[in-house]
Formats: sequence, C-alpha cells, structure tokens
Amino acid sequence: MAIHPFAAWMLGQEARSLLTRLTRVKPFALLQPMVPAAALQPGAQSAIERHVALCRRQLRGQVMQFLRWLRSPQAQFADEAEGQRRFTFLRLRFNAMLTHVDLFSEVITQRSECENGVWLAGLDVVCAETLRLPGDYYQAPPVVCYLDRGPGAAIRRAGTRLPGGGQNPVAIVRIPRERMVGAGIASSLVHEIGHQAAALLDLAQSLRPEIQAMQGRHGGAPEQDPWHWWETWISEIVADFWAVSRVGVASTMGLIAVLSLPRLFVLRLSGNDPHPVPWLRVMLSCAIGDALYPHPQWRRLSRLWDSYYPLQGLAPQRLRLYRDLQRSIPAFVRLLLAHRPASLHGHSLPELCQIEQRQPAQLARLFAAWRAAPHEMYQAPPSLVFAVFGQARVDGSLTPEAESDVLGKLLTHWALQNSLNTSSSCAISLGRSAAQVTGMDSPPQADVWRRRTQPMPQARFRTRRHLMHGAPR
Repeated sequence: MAIHPFAAWMLGQEARSLLTRLTRVKPFALLQPMVPAAALQPGAQSAIERHVALCRRQLRGQVMQFLRWLRSPQAQFADEAEGQRRFTFLRLRFNAMLTHVDLFSEVITQRSECENGVWLAGLDVVCAETLRLPGDYYQAPPVVCYLDRGPGAAIRRAGTRLPGGGQNPVAIVRIPRERMVGAGIASSLVHEIGHQAAALLDLAQSLRPEIQAMQGRHGGAPEQDPWHWWETWISEIVADFWAVSRVGVASTMGLIAVLSLPRLFVLRLSGNDPHPVPWLRVMLSCAIGDALYPHPQWRRLSRLWDSYYPLQGLAPQRLRLYRDLQRSIPAFVRLLLAHRPASLHGHSLPELCQIEQRQPAQLARLFAAWRAAPHEMYQAPPSLVFAVFGQARVDGSLTPEAESDVLGKLLTHWALQNSLNTSSSCAISLGRSAAQVTGMDSPPQADVWRRRTQPMPQARFRTRRHLMHGAPR
C-alpha cells in the first residue's frame, strides 16, 4: 500500500522543520562572547567547529535524502509505518547532534564568565604543558576545561565515542568548582590528563601482562590476591602515577583532600570500581612519590592518613587483604618505575618526566628564589609551578590564602600570554603570506603587528608578606 498523500505531506513538513532548526545551529565563534584571553586555543576551537559542521552537513544530507525518498517511486510501495520509521530514526540522529552541540556549548559558555573564563583558559595551558613529553611519542590532542559540580574531576578523552555516536575531537576535562582556585586543582587536573596520556601511550594494556605474571604467587582465591586487584585498578593507578611524576607532592595532597570522606567510603572495596580503595590509593601515591622523590615527607603523610582511617575494626578477611595489598606496594611500585613500553621506545616514564627538577629540595630552593624574584615564577612551566607550590604547602611555607591569590594571577597570566602569543603567531603568518603574494620580504604591516602583539611585561607577584608564611611545623 502506498503512503497516503496526507501522511507524506505531514512527514515532509516535519522533515523540513528539522532543516529549519538545523540552520539555527550556528558556529560557536558567532555565538559565544568572551574576552580574547578566555578563548579556546585555536586547535581546540577549530576541531570543535569542524566536528559540529560535519554533523550538520551529514544530517542535512540525510534529511534531503528522506525528502527525495518521499517523492520517489519507491515510496509508492511503502506504507505510512515505513515512512514514520524512517523519519523517527532521522529525528533521533538530529537529537544526537544536538547532544554534541550542548556538550561543547556547556564547555564554551563558561568562557564568558567574569574571571572564571580566563582561569579556564589558563587551565587549558596547564593541560597542554602537562600532556607534552620531550620526544615524538604521540600527537597530543587539544584539551579544554570546564567547571561542574561534584567533588571529583573527570575527562572525556579525545577519540572516545560521544553520546549518540561519533568521535570526540578534543579532550574535555571537568573541574569541580570547589577546587577553583586553590589546593588540589593540580592534582585533579593532572590526574585526568594522565588518563589521556596513558591512552595515547597504551600504558595500562602494556602493564597488564607484567602484573598478570605476578598473580597466583599468593595462593588462595583471586579475590585474595593483591596483584589481581592491582590489575583491576591499573587504569586509575597509571593516571595517579602521571600526576605524581608531574606535580610531586601536590598530587598526593590533592588526593587526600578529595578522598577525605566518611570511613565507610574510604575503606569500601568494590569489584566494579576501577578506582583503588581510597585508603590504599593514598598509600600507593605516597609510595610512588617516595620512589620518585625520596624524602621523609611521604612516610609522614602515609602515617597521617593511616591515623585518619585506622584499619582496626575491619572484618578479619578484609583486614588481611588490605595488609597484603599494603605489603605488595613496594614491589608494585618497582614494576611501575621499571616498565618500558614499546610506545616509549625503550624508555621508562620517570626518564622522560624530568624528575630531577622536582626533587623536594630543588622545589624548596625554587620557592625561596621566587619569593626574592617573583618575576622568575612567571617564566617557569605551569606543572613545575604547581609542584613548587605543593611542596611549599606541605613544608608550611605557603598559606592557603596566598596560594589561591597567586594561582589566580598565574592562571590569568598564562591565559593572557597564550592569547598574545597566538595573535603574534597569526600576525607573523599573515605577514609571510602577504610577502609571498607581493614579493616583499617583510611588509610594513607585519612589523606593526609584531610590535603590537609583543607579550606584555611580566606581572609582579604581589601578595602580603605575612601570608607567605605558614603555620609552624
């Protein structure tokens, strides 16, 4: 039975309505007002715009194909139910595309918020720097940050599947609002970046065979084998390892802040959770830190954490498992440090993370030098700055008030510097293009642009001197 003319007309009207709404999905560059310093980095902006434009183009083609089908001879051999089925799937694809738009809109809209927008752009710079490794090991994707509620951070990695289908063109890091701006933001941020780096290097999969080779030596059921649990938790552990290797004790301090929960949650073991038991996770972070940056502070932090959540009172079987896991930590950390995956061309991760620059004594010397010459701090890599601040906090040399104040200034500086450098690079590129067209080596306009887009003088590190001194140790 052929589709009734009225049904065909109704379906055609609905399809044309989809096209009308589709035309109202504008590029974000035309919709979102923000100061230049808060803007996404060009790579992230172009990747998002290309993805949305491709979705619009594909959907428009599908709608037009549906309208042509309604007028085609094939529709004469179909019934109303077939027409409705085709349109329903078309509308589902349209809603999936809007889900992508809403996802990126949530990220970009916050860039128009006063102060928060610029700070988010500064965090983008931090992410790009902490994801970078010396050498040609992977092509780092663009990273964008946004704020959301909740106690923990999260990442939607680049290349993963988006809701409704399609690959995510950028890495999207969600930062809890309660972490802005102060202690622990580096821990949450760099841990999530560690997930992206681990995926690019395939660290979790390359570690699994080595961990599996250690299983079975304990005897008993797999649930009582510590190495069974290390394999279960390996994806989160490599992200924690990345964070400690990049920002030092700041990672562990932030982890303690996030995981300071009621005792029931800190000591709860779940076979479905990829995160280690919070109690063990902090202990492992301290052990990784002590292996990378030997110092008494790590044992002091682990004893403090143990005093917060003593294991007394647990069921005997659970207590025995936790003690076995704790005893296996040194061997597990040695395995992590010695691991040389094919993706790193025979190197280990500590060899590439410049850990000699993040030894506690070196970080303390840098903090003292920056107090005497604050402008030098603005020249340092962001991950090193966070490592220095984390060390200063645990040493009692930096107060929470001063840390929050200075971090806000640093995030603003990184965002502004990145914006000006991007403008300068674009101006120089335009100048070269003009020179190729006109035959001039360097057109006068390019010199003007270079002068106007030179980075601004470094902002001074102004804060009250008494705030730089923490409580007595």
